[in-house]
Amino acid sequence: MGNRRHAGSNASFAKRRRKMKEGLDTKNPNEDNRSSYETTIRDNEKFVQYYKMQNICSEDEWNTFLEVLKTDLPTSFRITASCDVEAKILLKLVEGVFFTDLLKGELNDEQKNSKPFCLPWYPQRLGWQLKITRKDIRGSEAYYRLHNFLISETGNGNISRQETVSMIPPLLLDIQPSDKVLDMCAAPGSKTAQLIEALYSGSTSSVPDGLIMANDVHNARCYMLVHQAKRLNSANVVITNHDATVLPVMNLDENGDSMLKFDKILCDAPCSGDGTLRKNADIWTKWSPGNANNLHGIQFRILKRGLELLNVGGRLVYSTCSFNPVENEAVVQRMMTEAQGSVVIINAHDKLPGLKIVNGLSKWIVVSKDLDVYKTFEEVPEKWNTQIRPQMFPPKEDLYNLDKCIRILPHHQDTGGFFVTLMEKIKPLPWETCVKQTDEVVDEVKVNNYKRKPKKRRYQGYKEDPFIFLTVDDPVWPEIRDFYELNNFPIECLLTRCSVGKKKNIYYTSTSVRDIVKNNQDRVKIINTGVKTFVRCDNKSMECNFRLAQEGLAGISSFIGQKRRLQLTRTELITVLKNPTIPVTSLDQATKDILDNFGVGSCILDMVDKDFPIELVGWKGFSTLKAYVNGECRLHYLRLLGVDVSEFDVNKFKKENNEDGPEDKSGICLDEVPEVQVKEELIQSEKSE
Repeated sequence: MGNRRHAGSNASFAKRRRKMKEGLDTKNPNEDNRSSYETTIRDNEKFVQYYKMQNICSEDEWNTFLEVLKTDLPTSFRITASCDVEAKILLKLVEGVFFTDLLKGELNDEQKNSKPFCLPWYPQRLGWQLKITRKDIRGSEAYYRLHNFLISETGNGNISRQETVSMIPPLLLDIQPSDKVLDMCAAPGSKTAQLIEALYSGSTSSVPDGLIMANDVHNARCYMLVHQAKRLNSANVVITNHDATVLPVMNLDENGDSMLKFDKILCDAPCSGDGTLRKNADIWTKWSPGNANNLHGIQFRILKRGLELLNVGGRLVYSTCSFNPVENEAVVQRMMTEAQGSVVIINAHDKLPGLKIVNGLSKWIVVSKDLDVYKTFEEVPEKWNTQIRPQMFPPKEDLYNLDKCIRILPHHQDTGGFFVTLMEKIKPLPWETCVKQTDEVVDEVKVNNYKRKPKKRRYQGYKEDPFIFLTVDDPVWPEIRDFYELNNFPIECLLTRCSVGKKKNIYYTSTSVRDIVKNNQDRVKIINTGVKTFVRCDNKSMECNFRLAQEGLAGISSFIGQKRRLQLTRTELITVLKNPTIPVTSLDQATKDILDNFGVGSCILDMVDKDFPIELVGWKGFSTLKAYVNGECRLHYLRLLGVDVSEFDVNKFKKENNEDGPEDKSGICLDEVPEVQVKEELIQSEKSE
């Protein structure tokens, strides 16, 4: 396959080269003929005509709606809320340092109108929005520093850059630490990350009782979910690759006697995406009235399957980034009709004070891709009967309170477009029956006395390595247990992806996630789960062949004894974080006395503080000590400790001929090396020793 593909490319290149020699081809292969983002046509006559007929906003707002829709979307981000203490310190840093610099600097008229804006409806002031362009970043030191800060903290999982309206659905679900949550169409994963944060934010335990199952039908996009989950280092997440319309009920035991039903479900369905026109300008030229008609069926099936997997008393959010009522209210009213009173729409209009919303529509029109309008299904020509279905038409009377649905319009708060509905299941659905799962039947649903047996879905993409859970008899367990003094540790929650040979990484999962993975690997394709906790480190000087990993430290720290713990003062910890390695002789005498008999190897560096305790993975060498964390993590904790880290940034606005060298505002001497080299050493420090 690969040879054939490259052969075709080479043949085309050779043919073009011959033409150029003969003077027949004047096209320059290195010339970029793509149109710029600014010149993309932001207009579509059918779009304007269609939504004008739908009355999605009032007549006096229509022109403003269109004008705003043709402008670029502002940048927005939120501070991770999983750790309340860190979130407050980071918020104080953002407001007190970066935004202050922006406001006090010399700004032109355009920049003055793009001051940072706190989203009034986002809890604890953790959501922010600002208009920032590449030109602003290049021309302003304050914007440049903010840009570097956002990139650094985003990679570390402490800040998430996410579209404003995309933050709404997870908030409406009101996730609790004990909730079992399903994200049915999760990729690329920004909402999944928000669900994970919510699971942890109200928990008193480092590993909550609940779980997040993030699913997506596209195999390649599932790895985007893996990236998002890894940023947050959660042991409560499992990522699956399955068609959401036939997602099977999960077994919680080997016999299949206990089935998993979810307390909260997010159904962010695939849609035409015209609510994202400000971000994806190419949709203007691709938009067609028929797009929504083609998506209505799969959106309904996903919503229906979501309600089947929901516990009685549980809540589901159905959302799209589309303005089209055929994808929104029509899907909801069709579901409500079939549910026959088993599901109700919850009025969520007042759940996010400060958010400007518009009520859901109770009347809309249905059109063909040629924009022919039909008031009833009987008017639809036979050639369109497969695309336009009777369930797409509005009801004669609104029996389900569709006005309780939420619509977000771009011109109200300078956002994208969005649709959200909060639903609650108050009793079993009419067709739900108690059917025991078997290997032959993925799921069995009874609808009008007809039993349908969905076909088993053929796996796509790579074949995943197995998930193998450790037991007390595993050869590597005794050395790990004894070296770290692990007491009452749930070894059954440790897993590896290696079935033969040496175990390289060992991951930790919650009990609830373990039950799902252990009993369902043959029923659904599981892409990833667990947080890296132990990493093989074949060091002859270390008694144990596995070091601790910073990613999983929070989940297992309570089980680790005092043998491999080292308590440091605030000043000592700052020194360790600022340098790739430090000599033990530079530490306080009390710390040196402890390290005399400490032994070489992985350890925990503790900074005891009643307001902000810190635990980091460290490494004790023969005569040195270091924090075994990456460079971005070092910078993060230095910021939280109040240290000015600007010296580690590559700042093009600073003069290079600084004779005095980098200034250390914390009073600790730094090696006199160029700033770029310092940052490279910080990032590479994890690879040393």
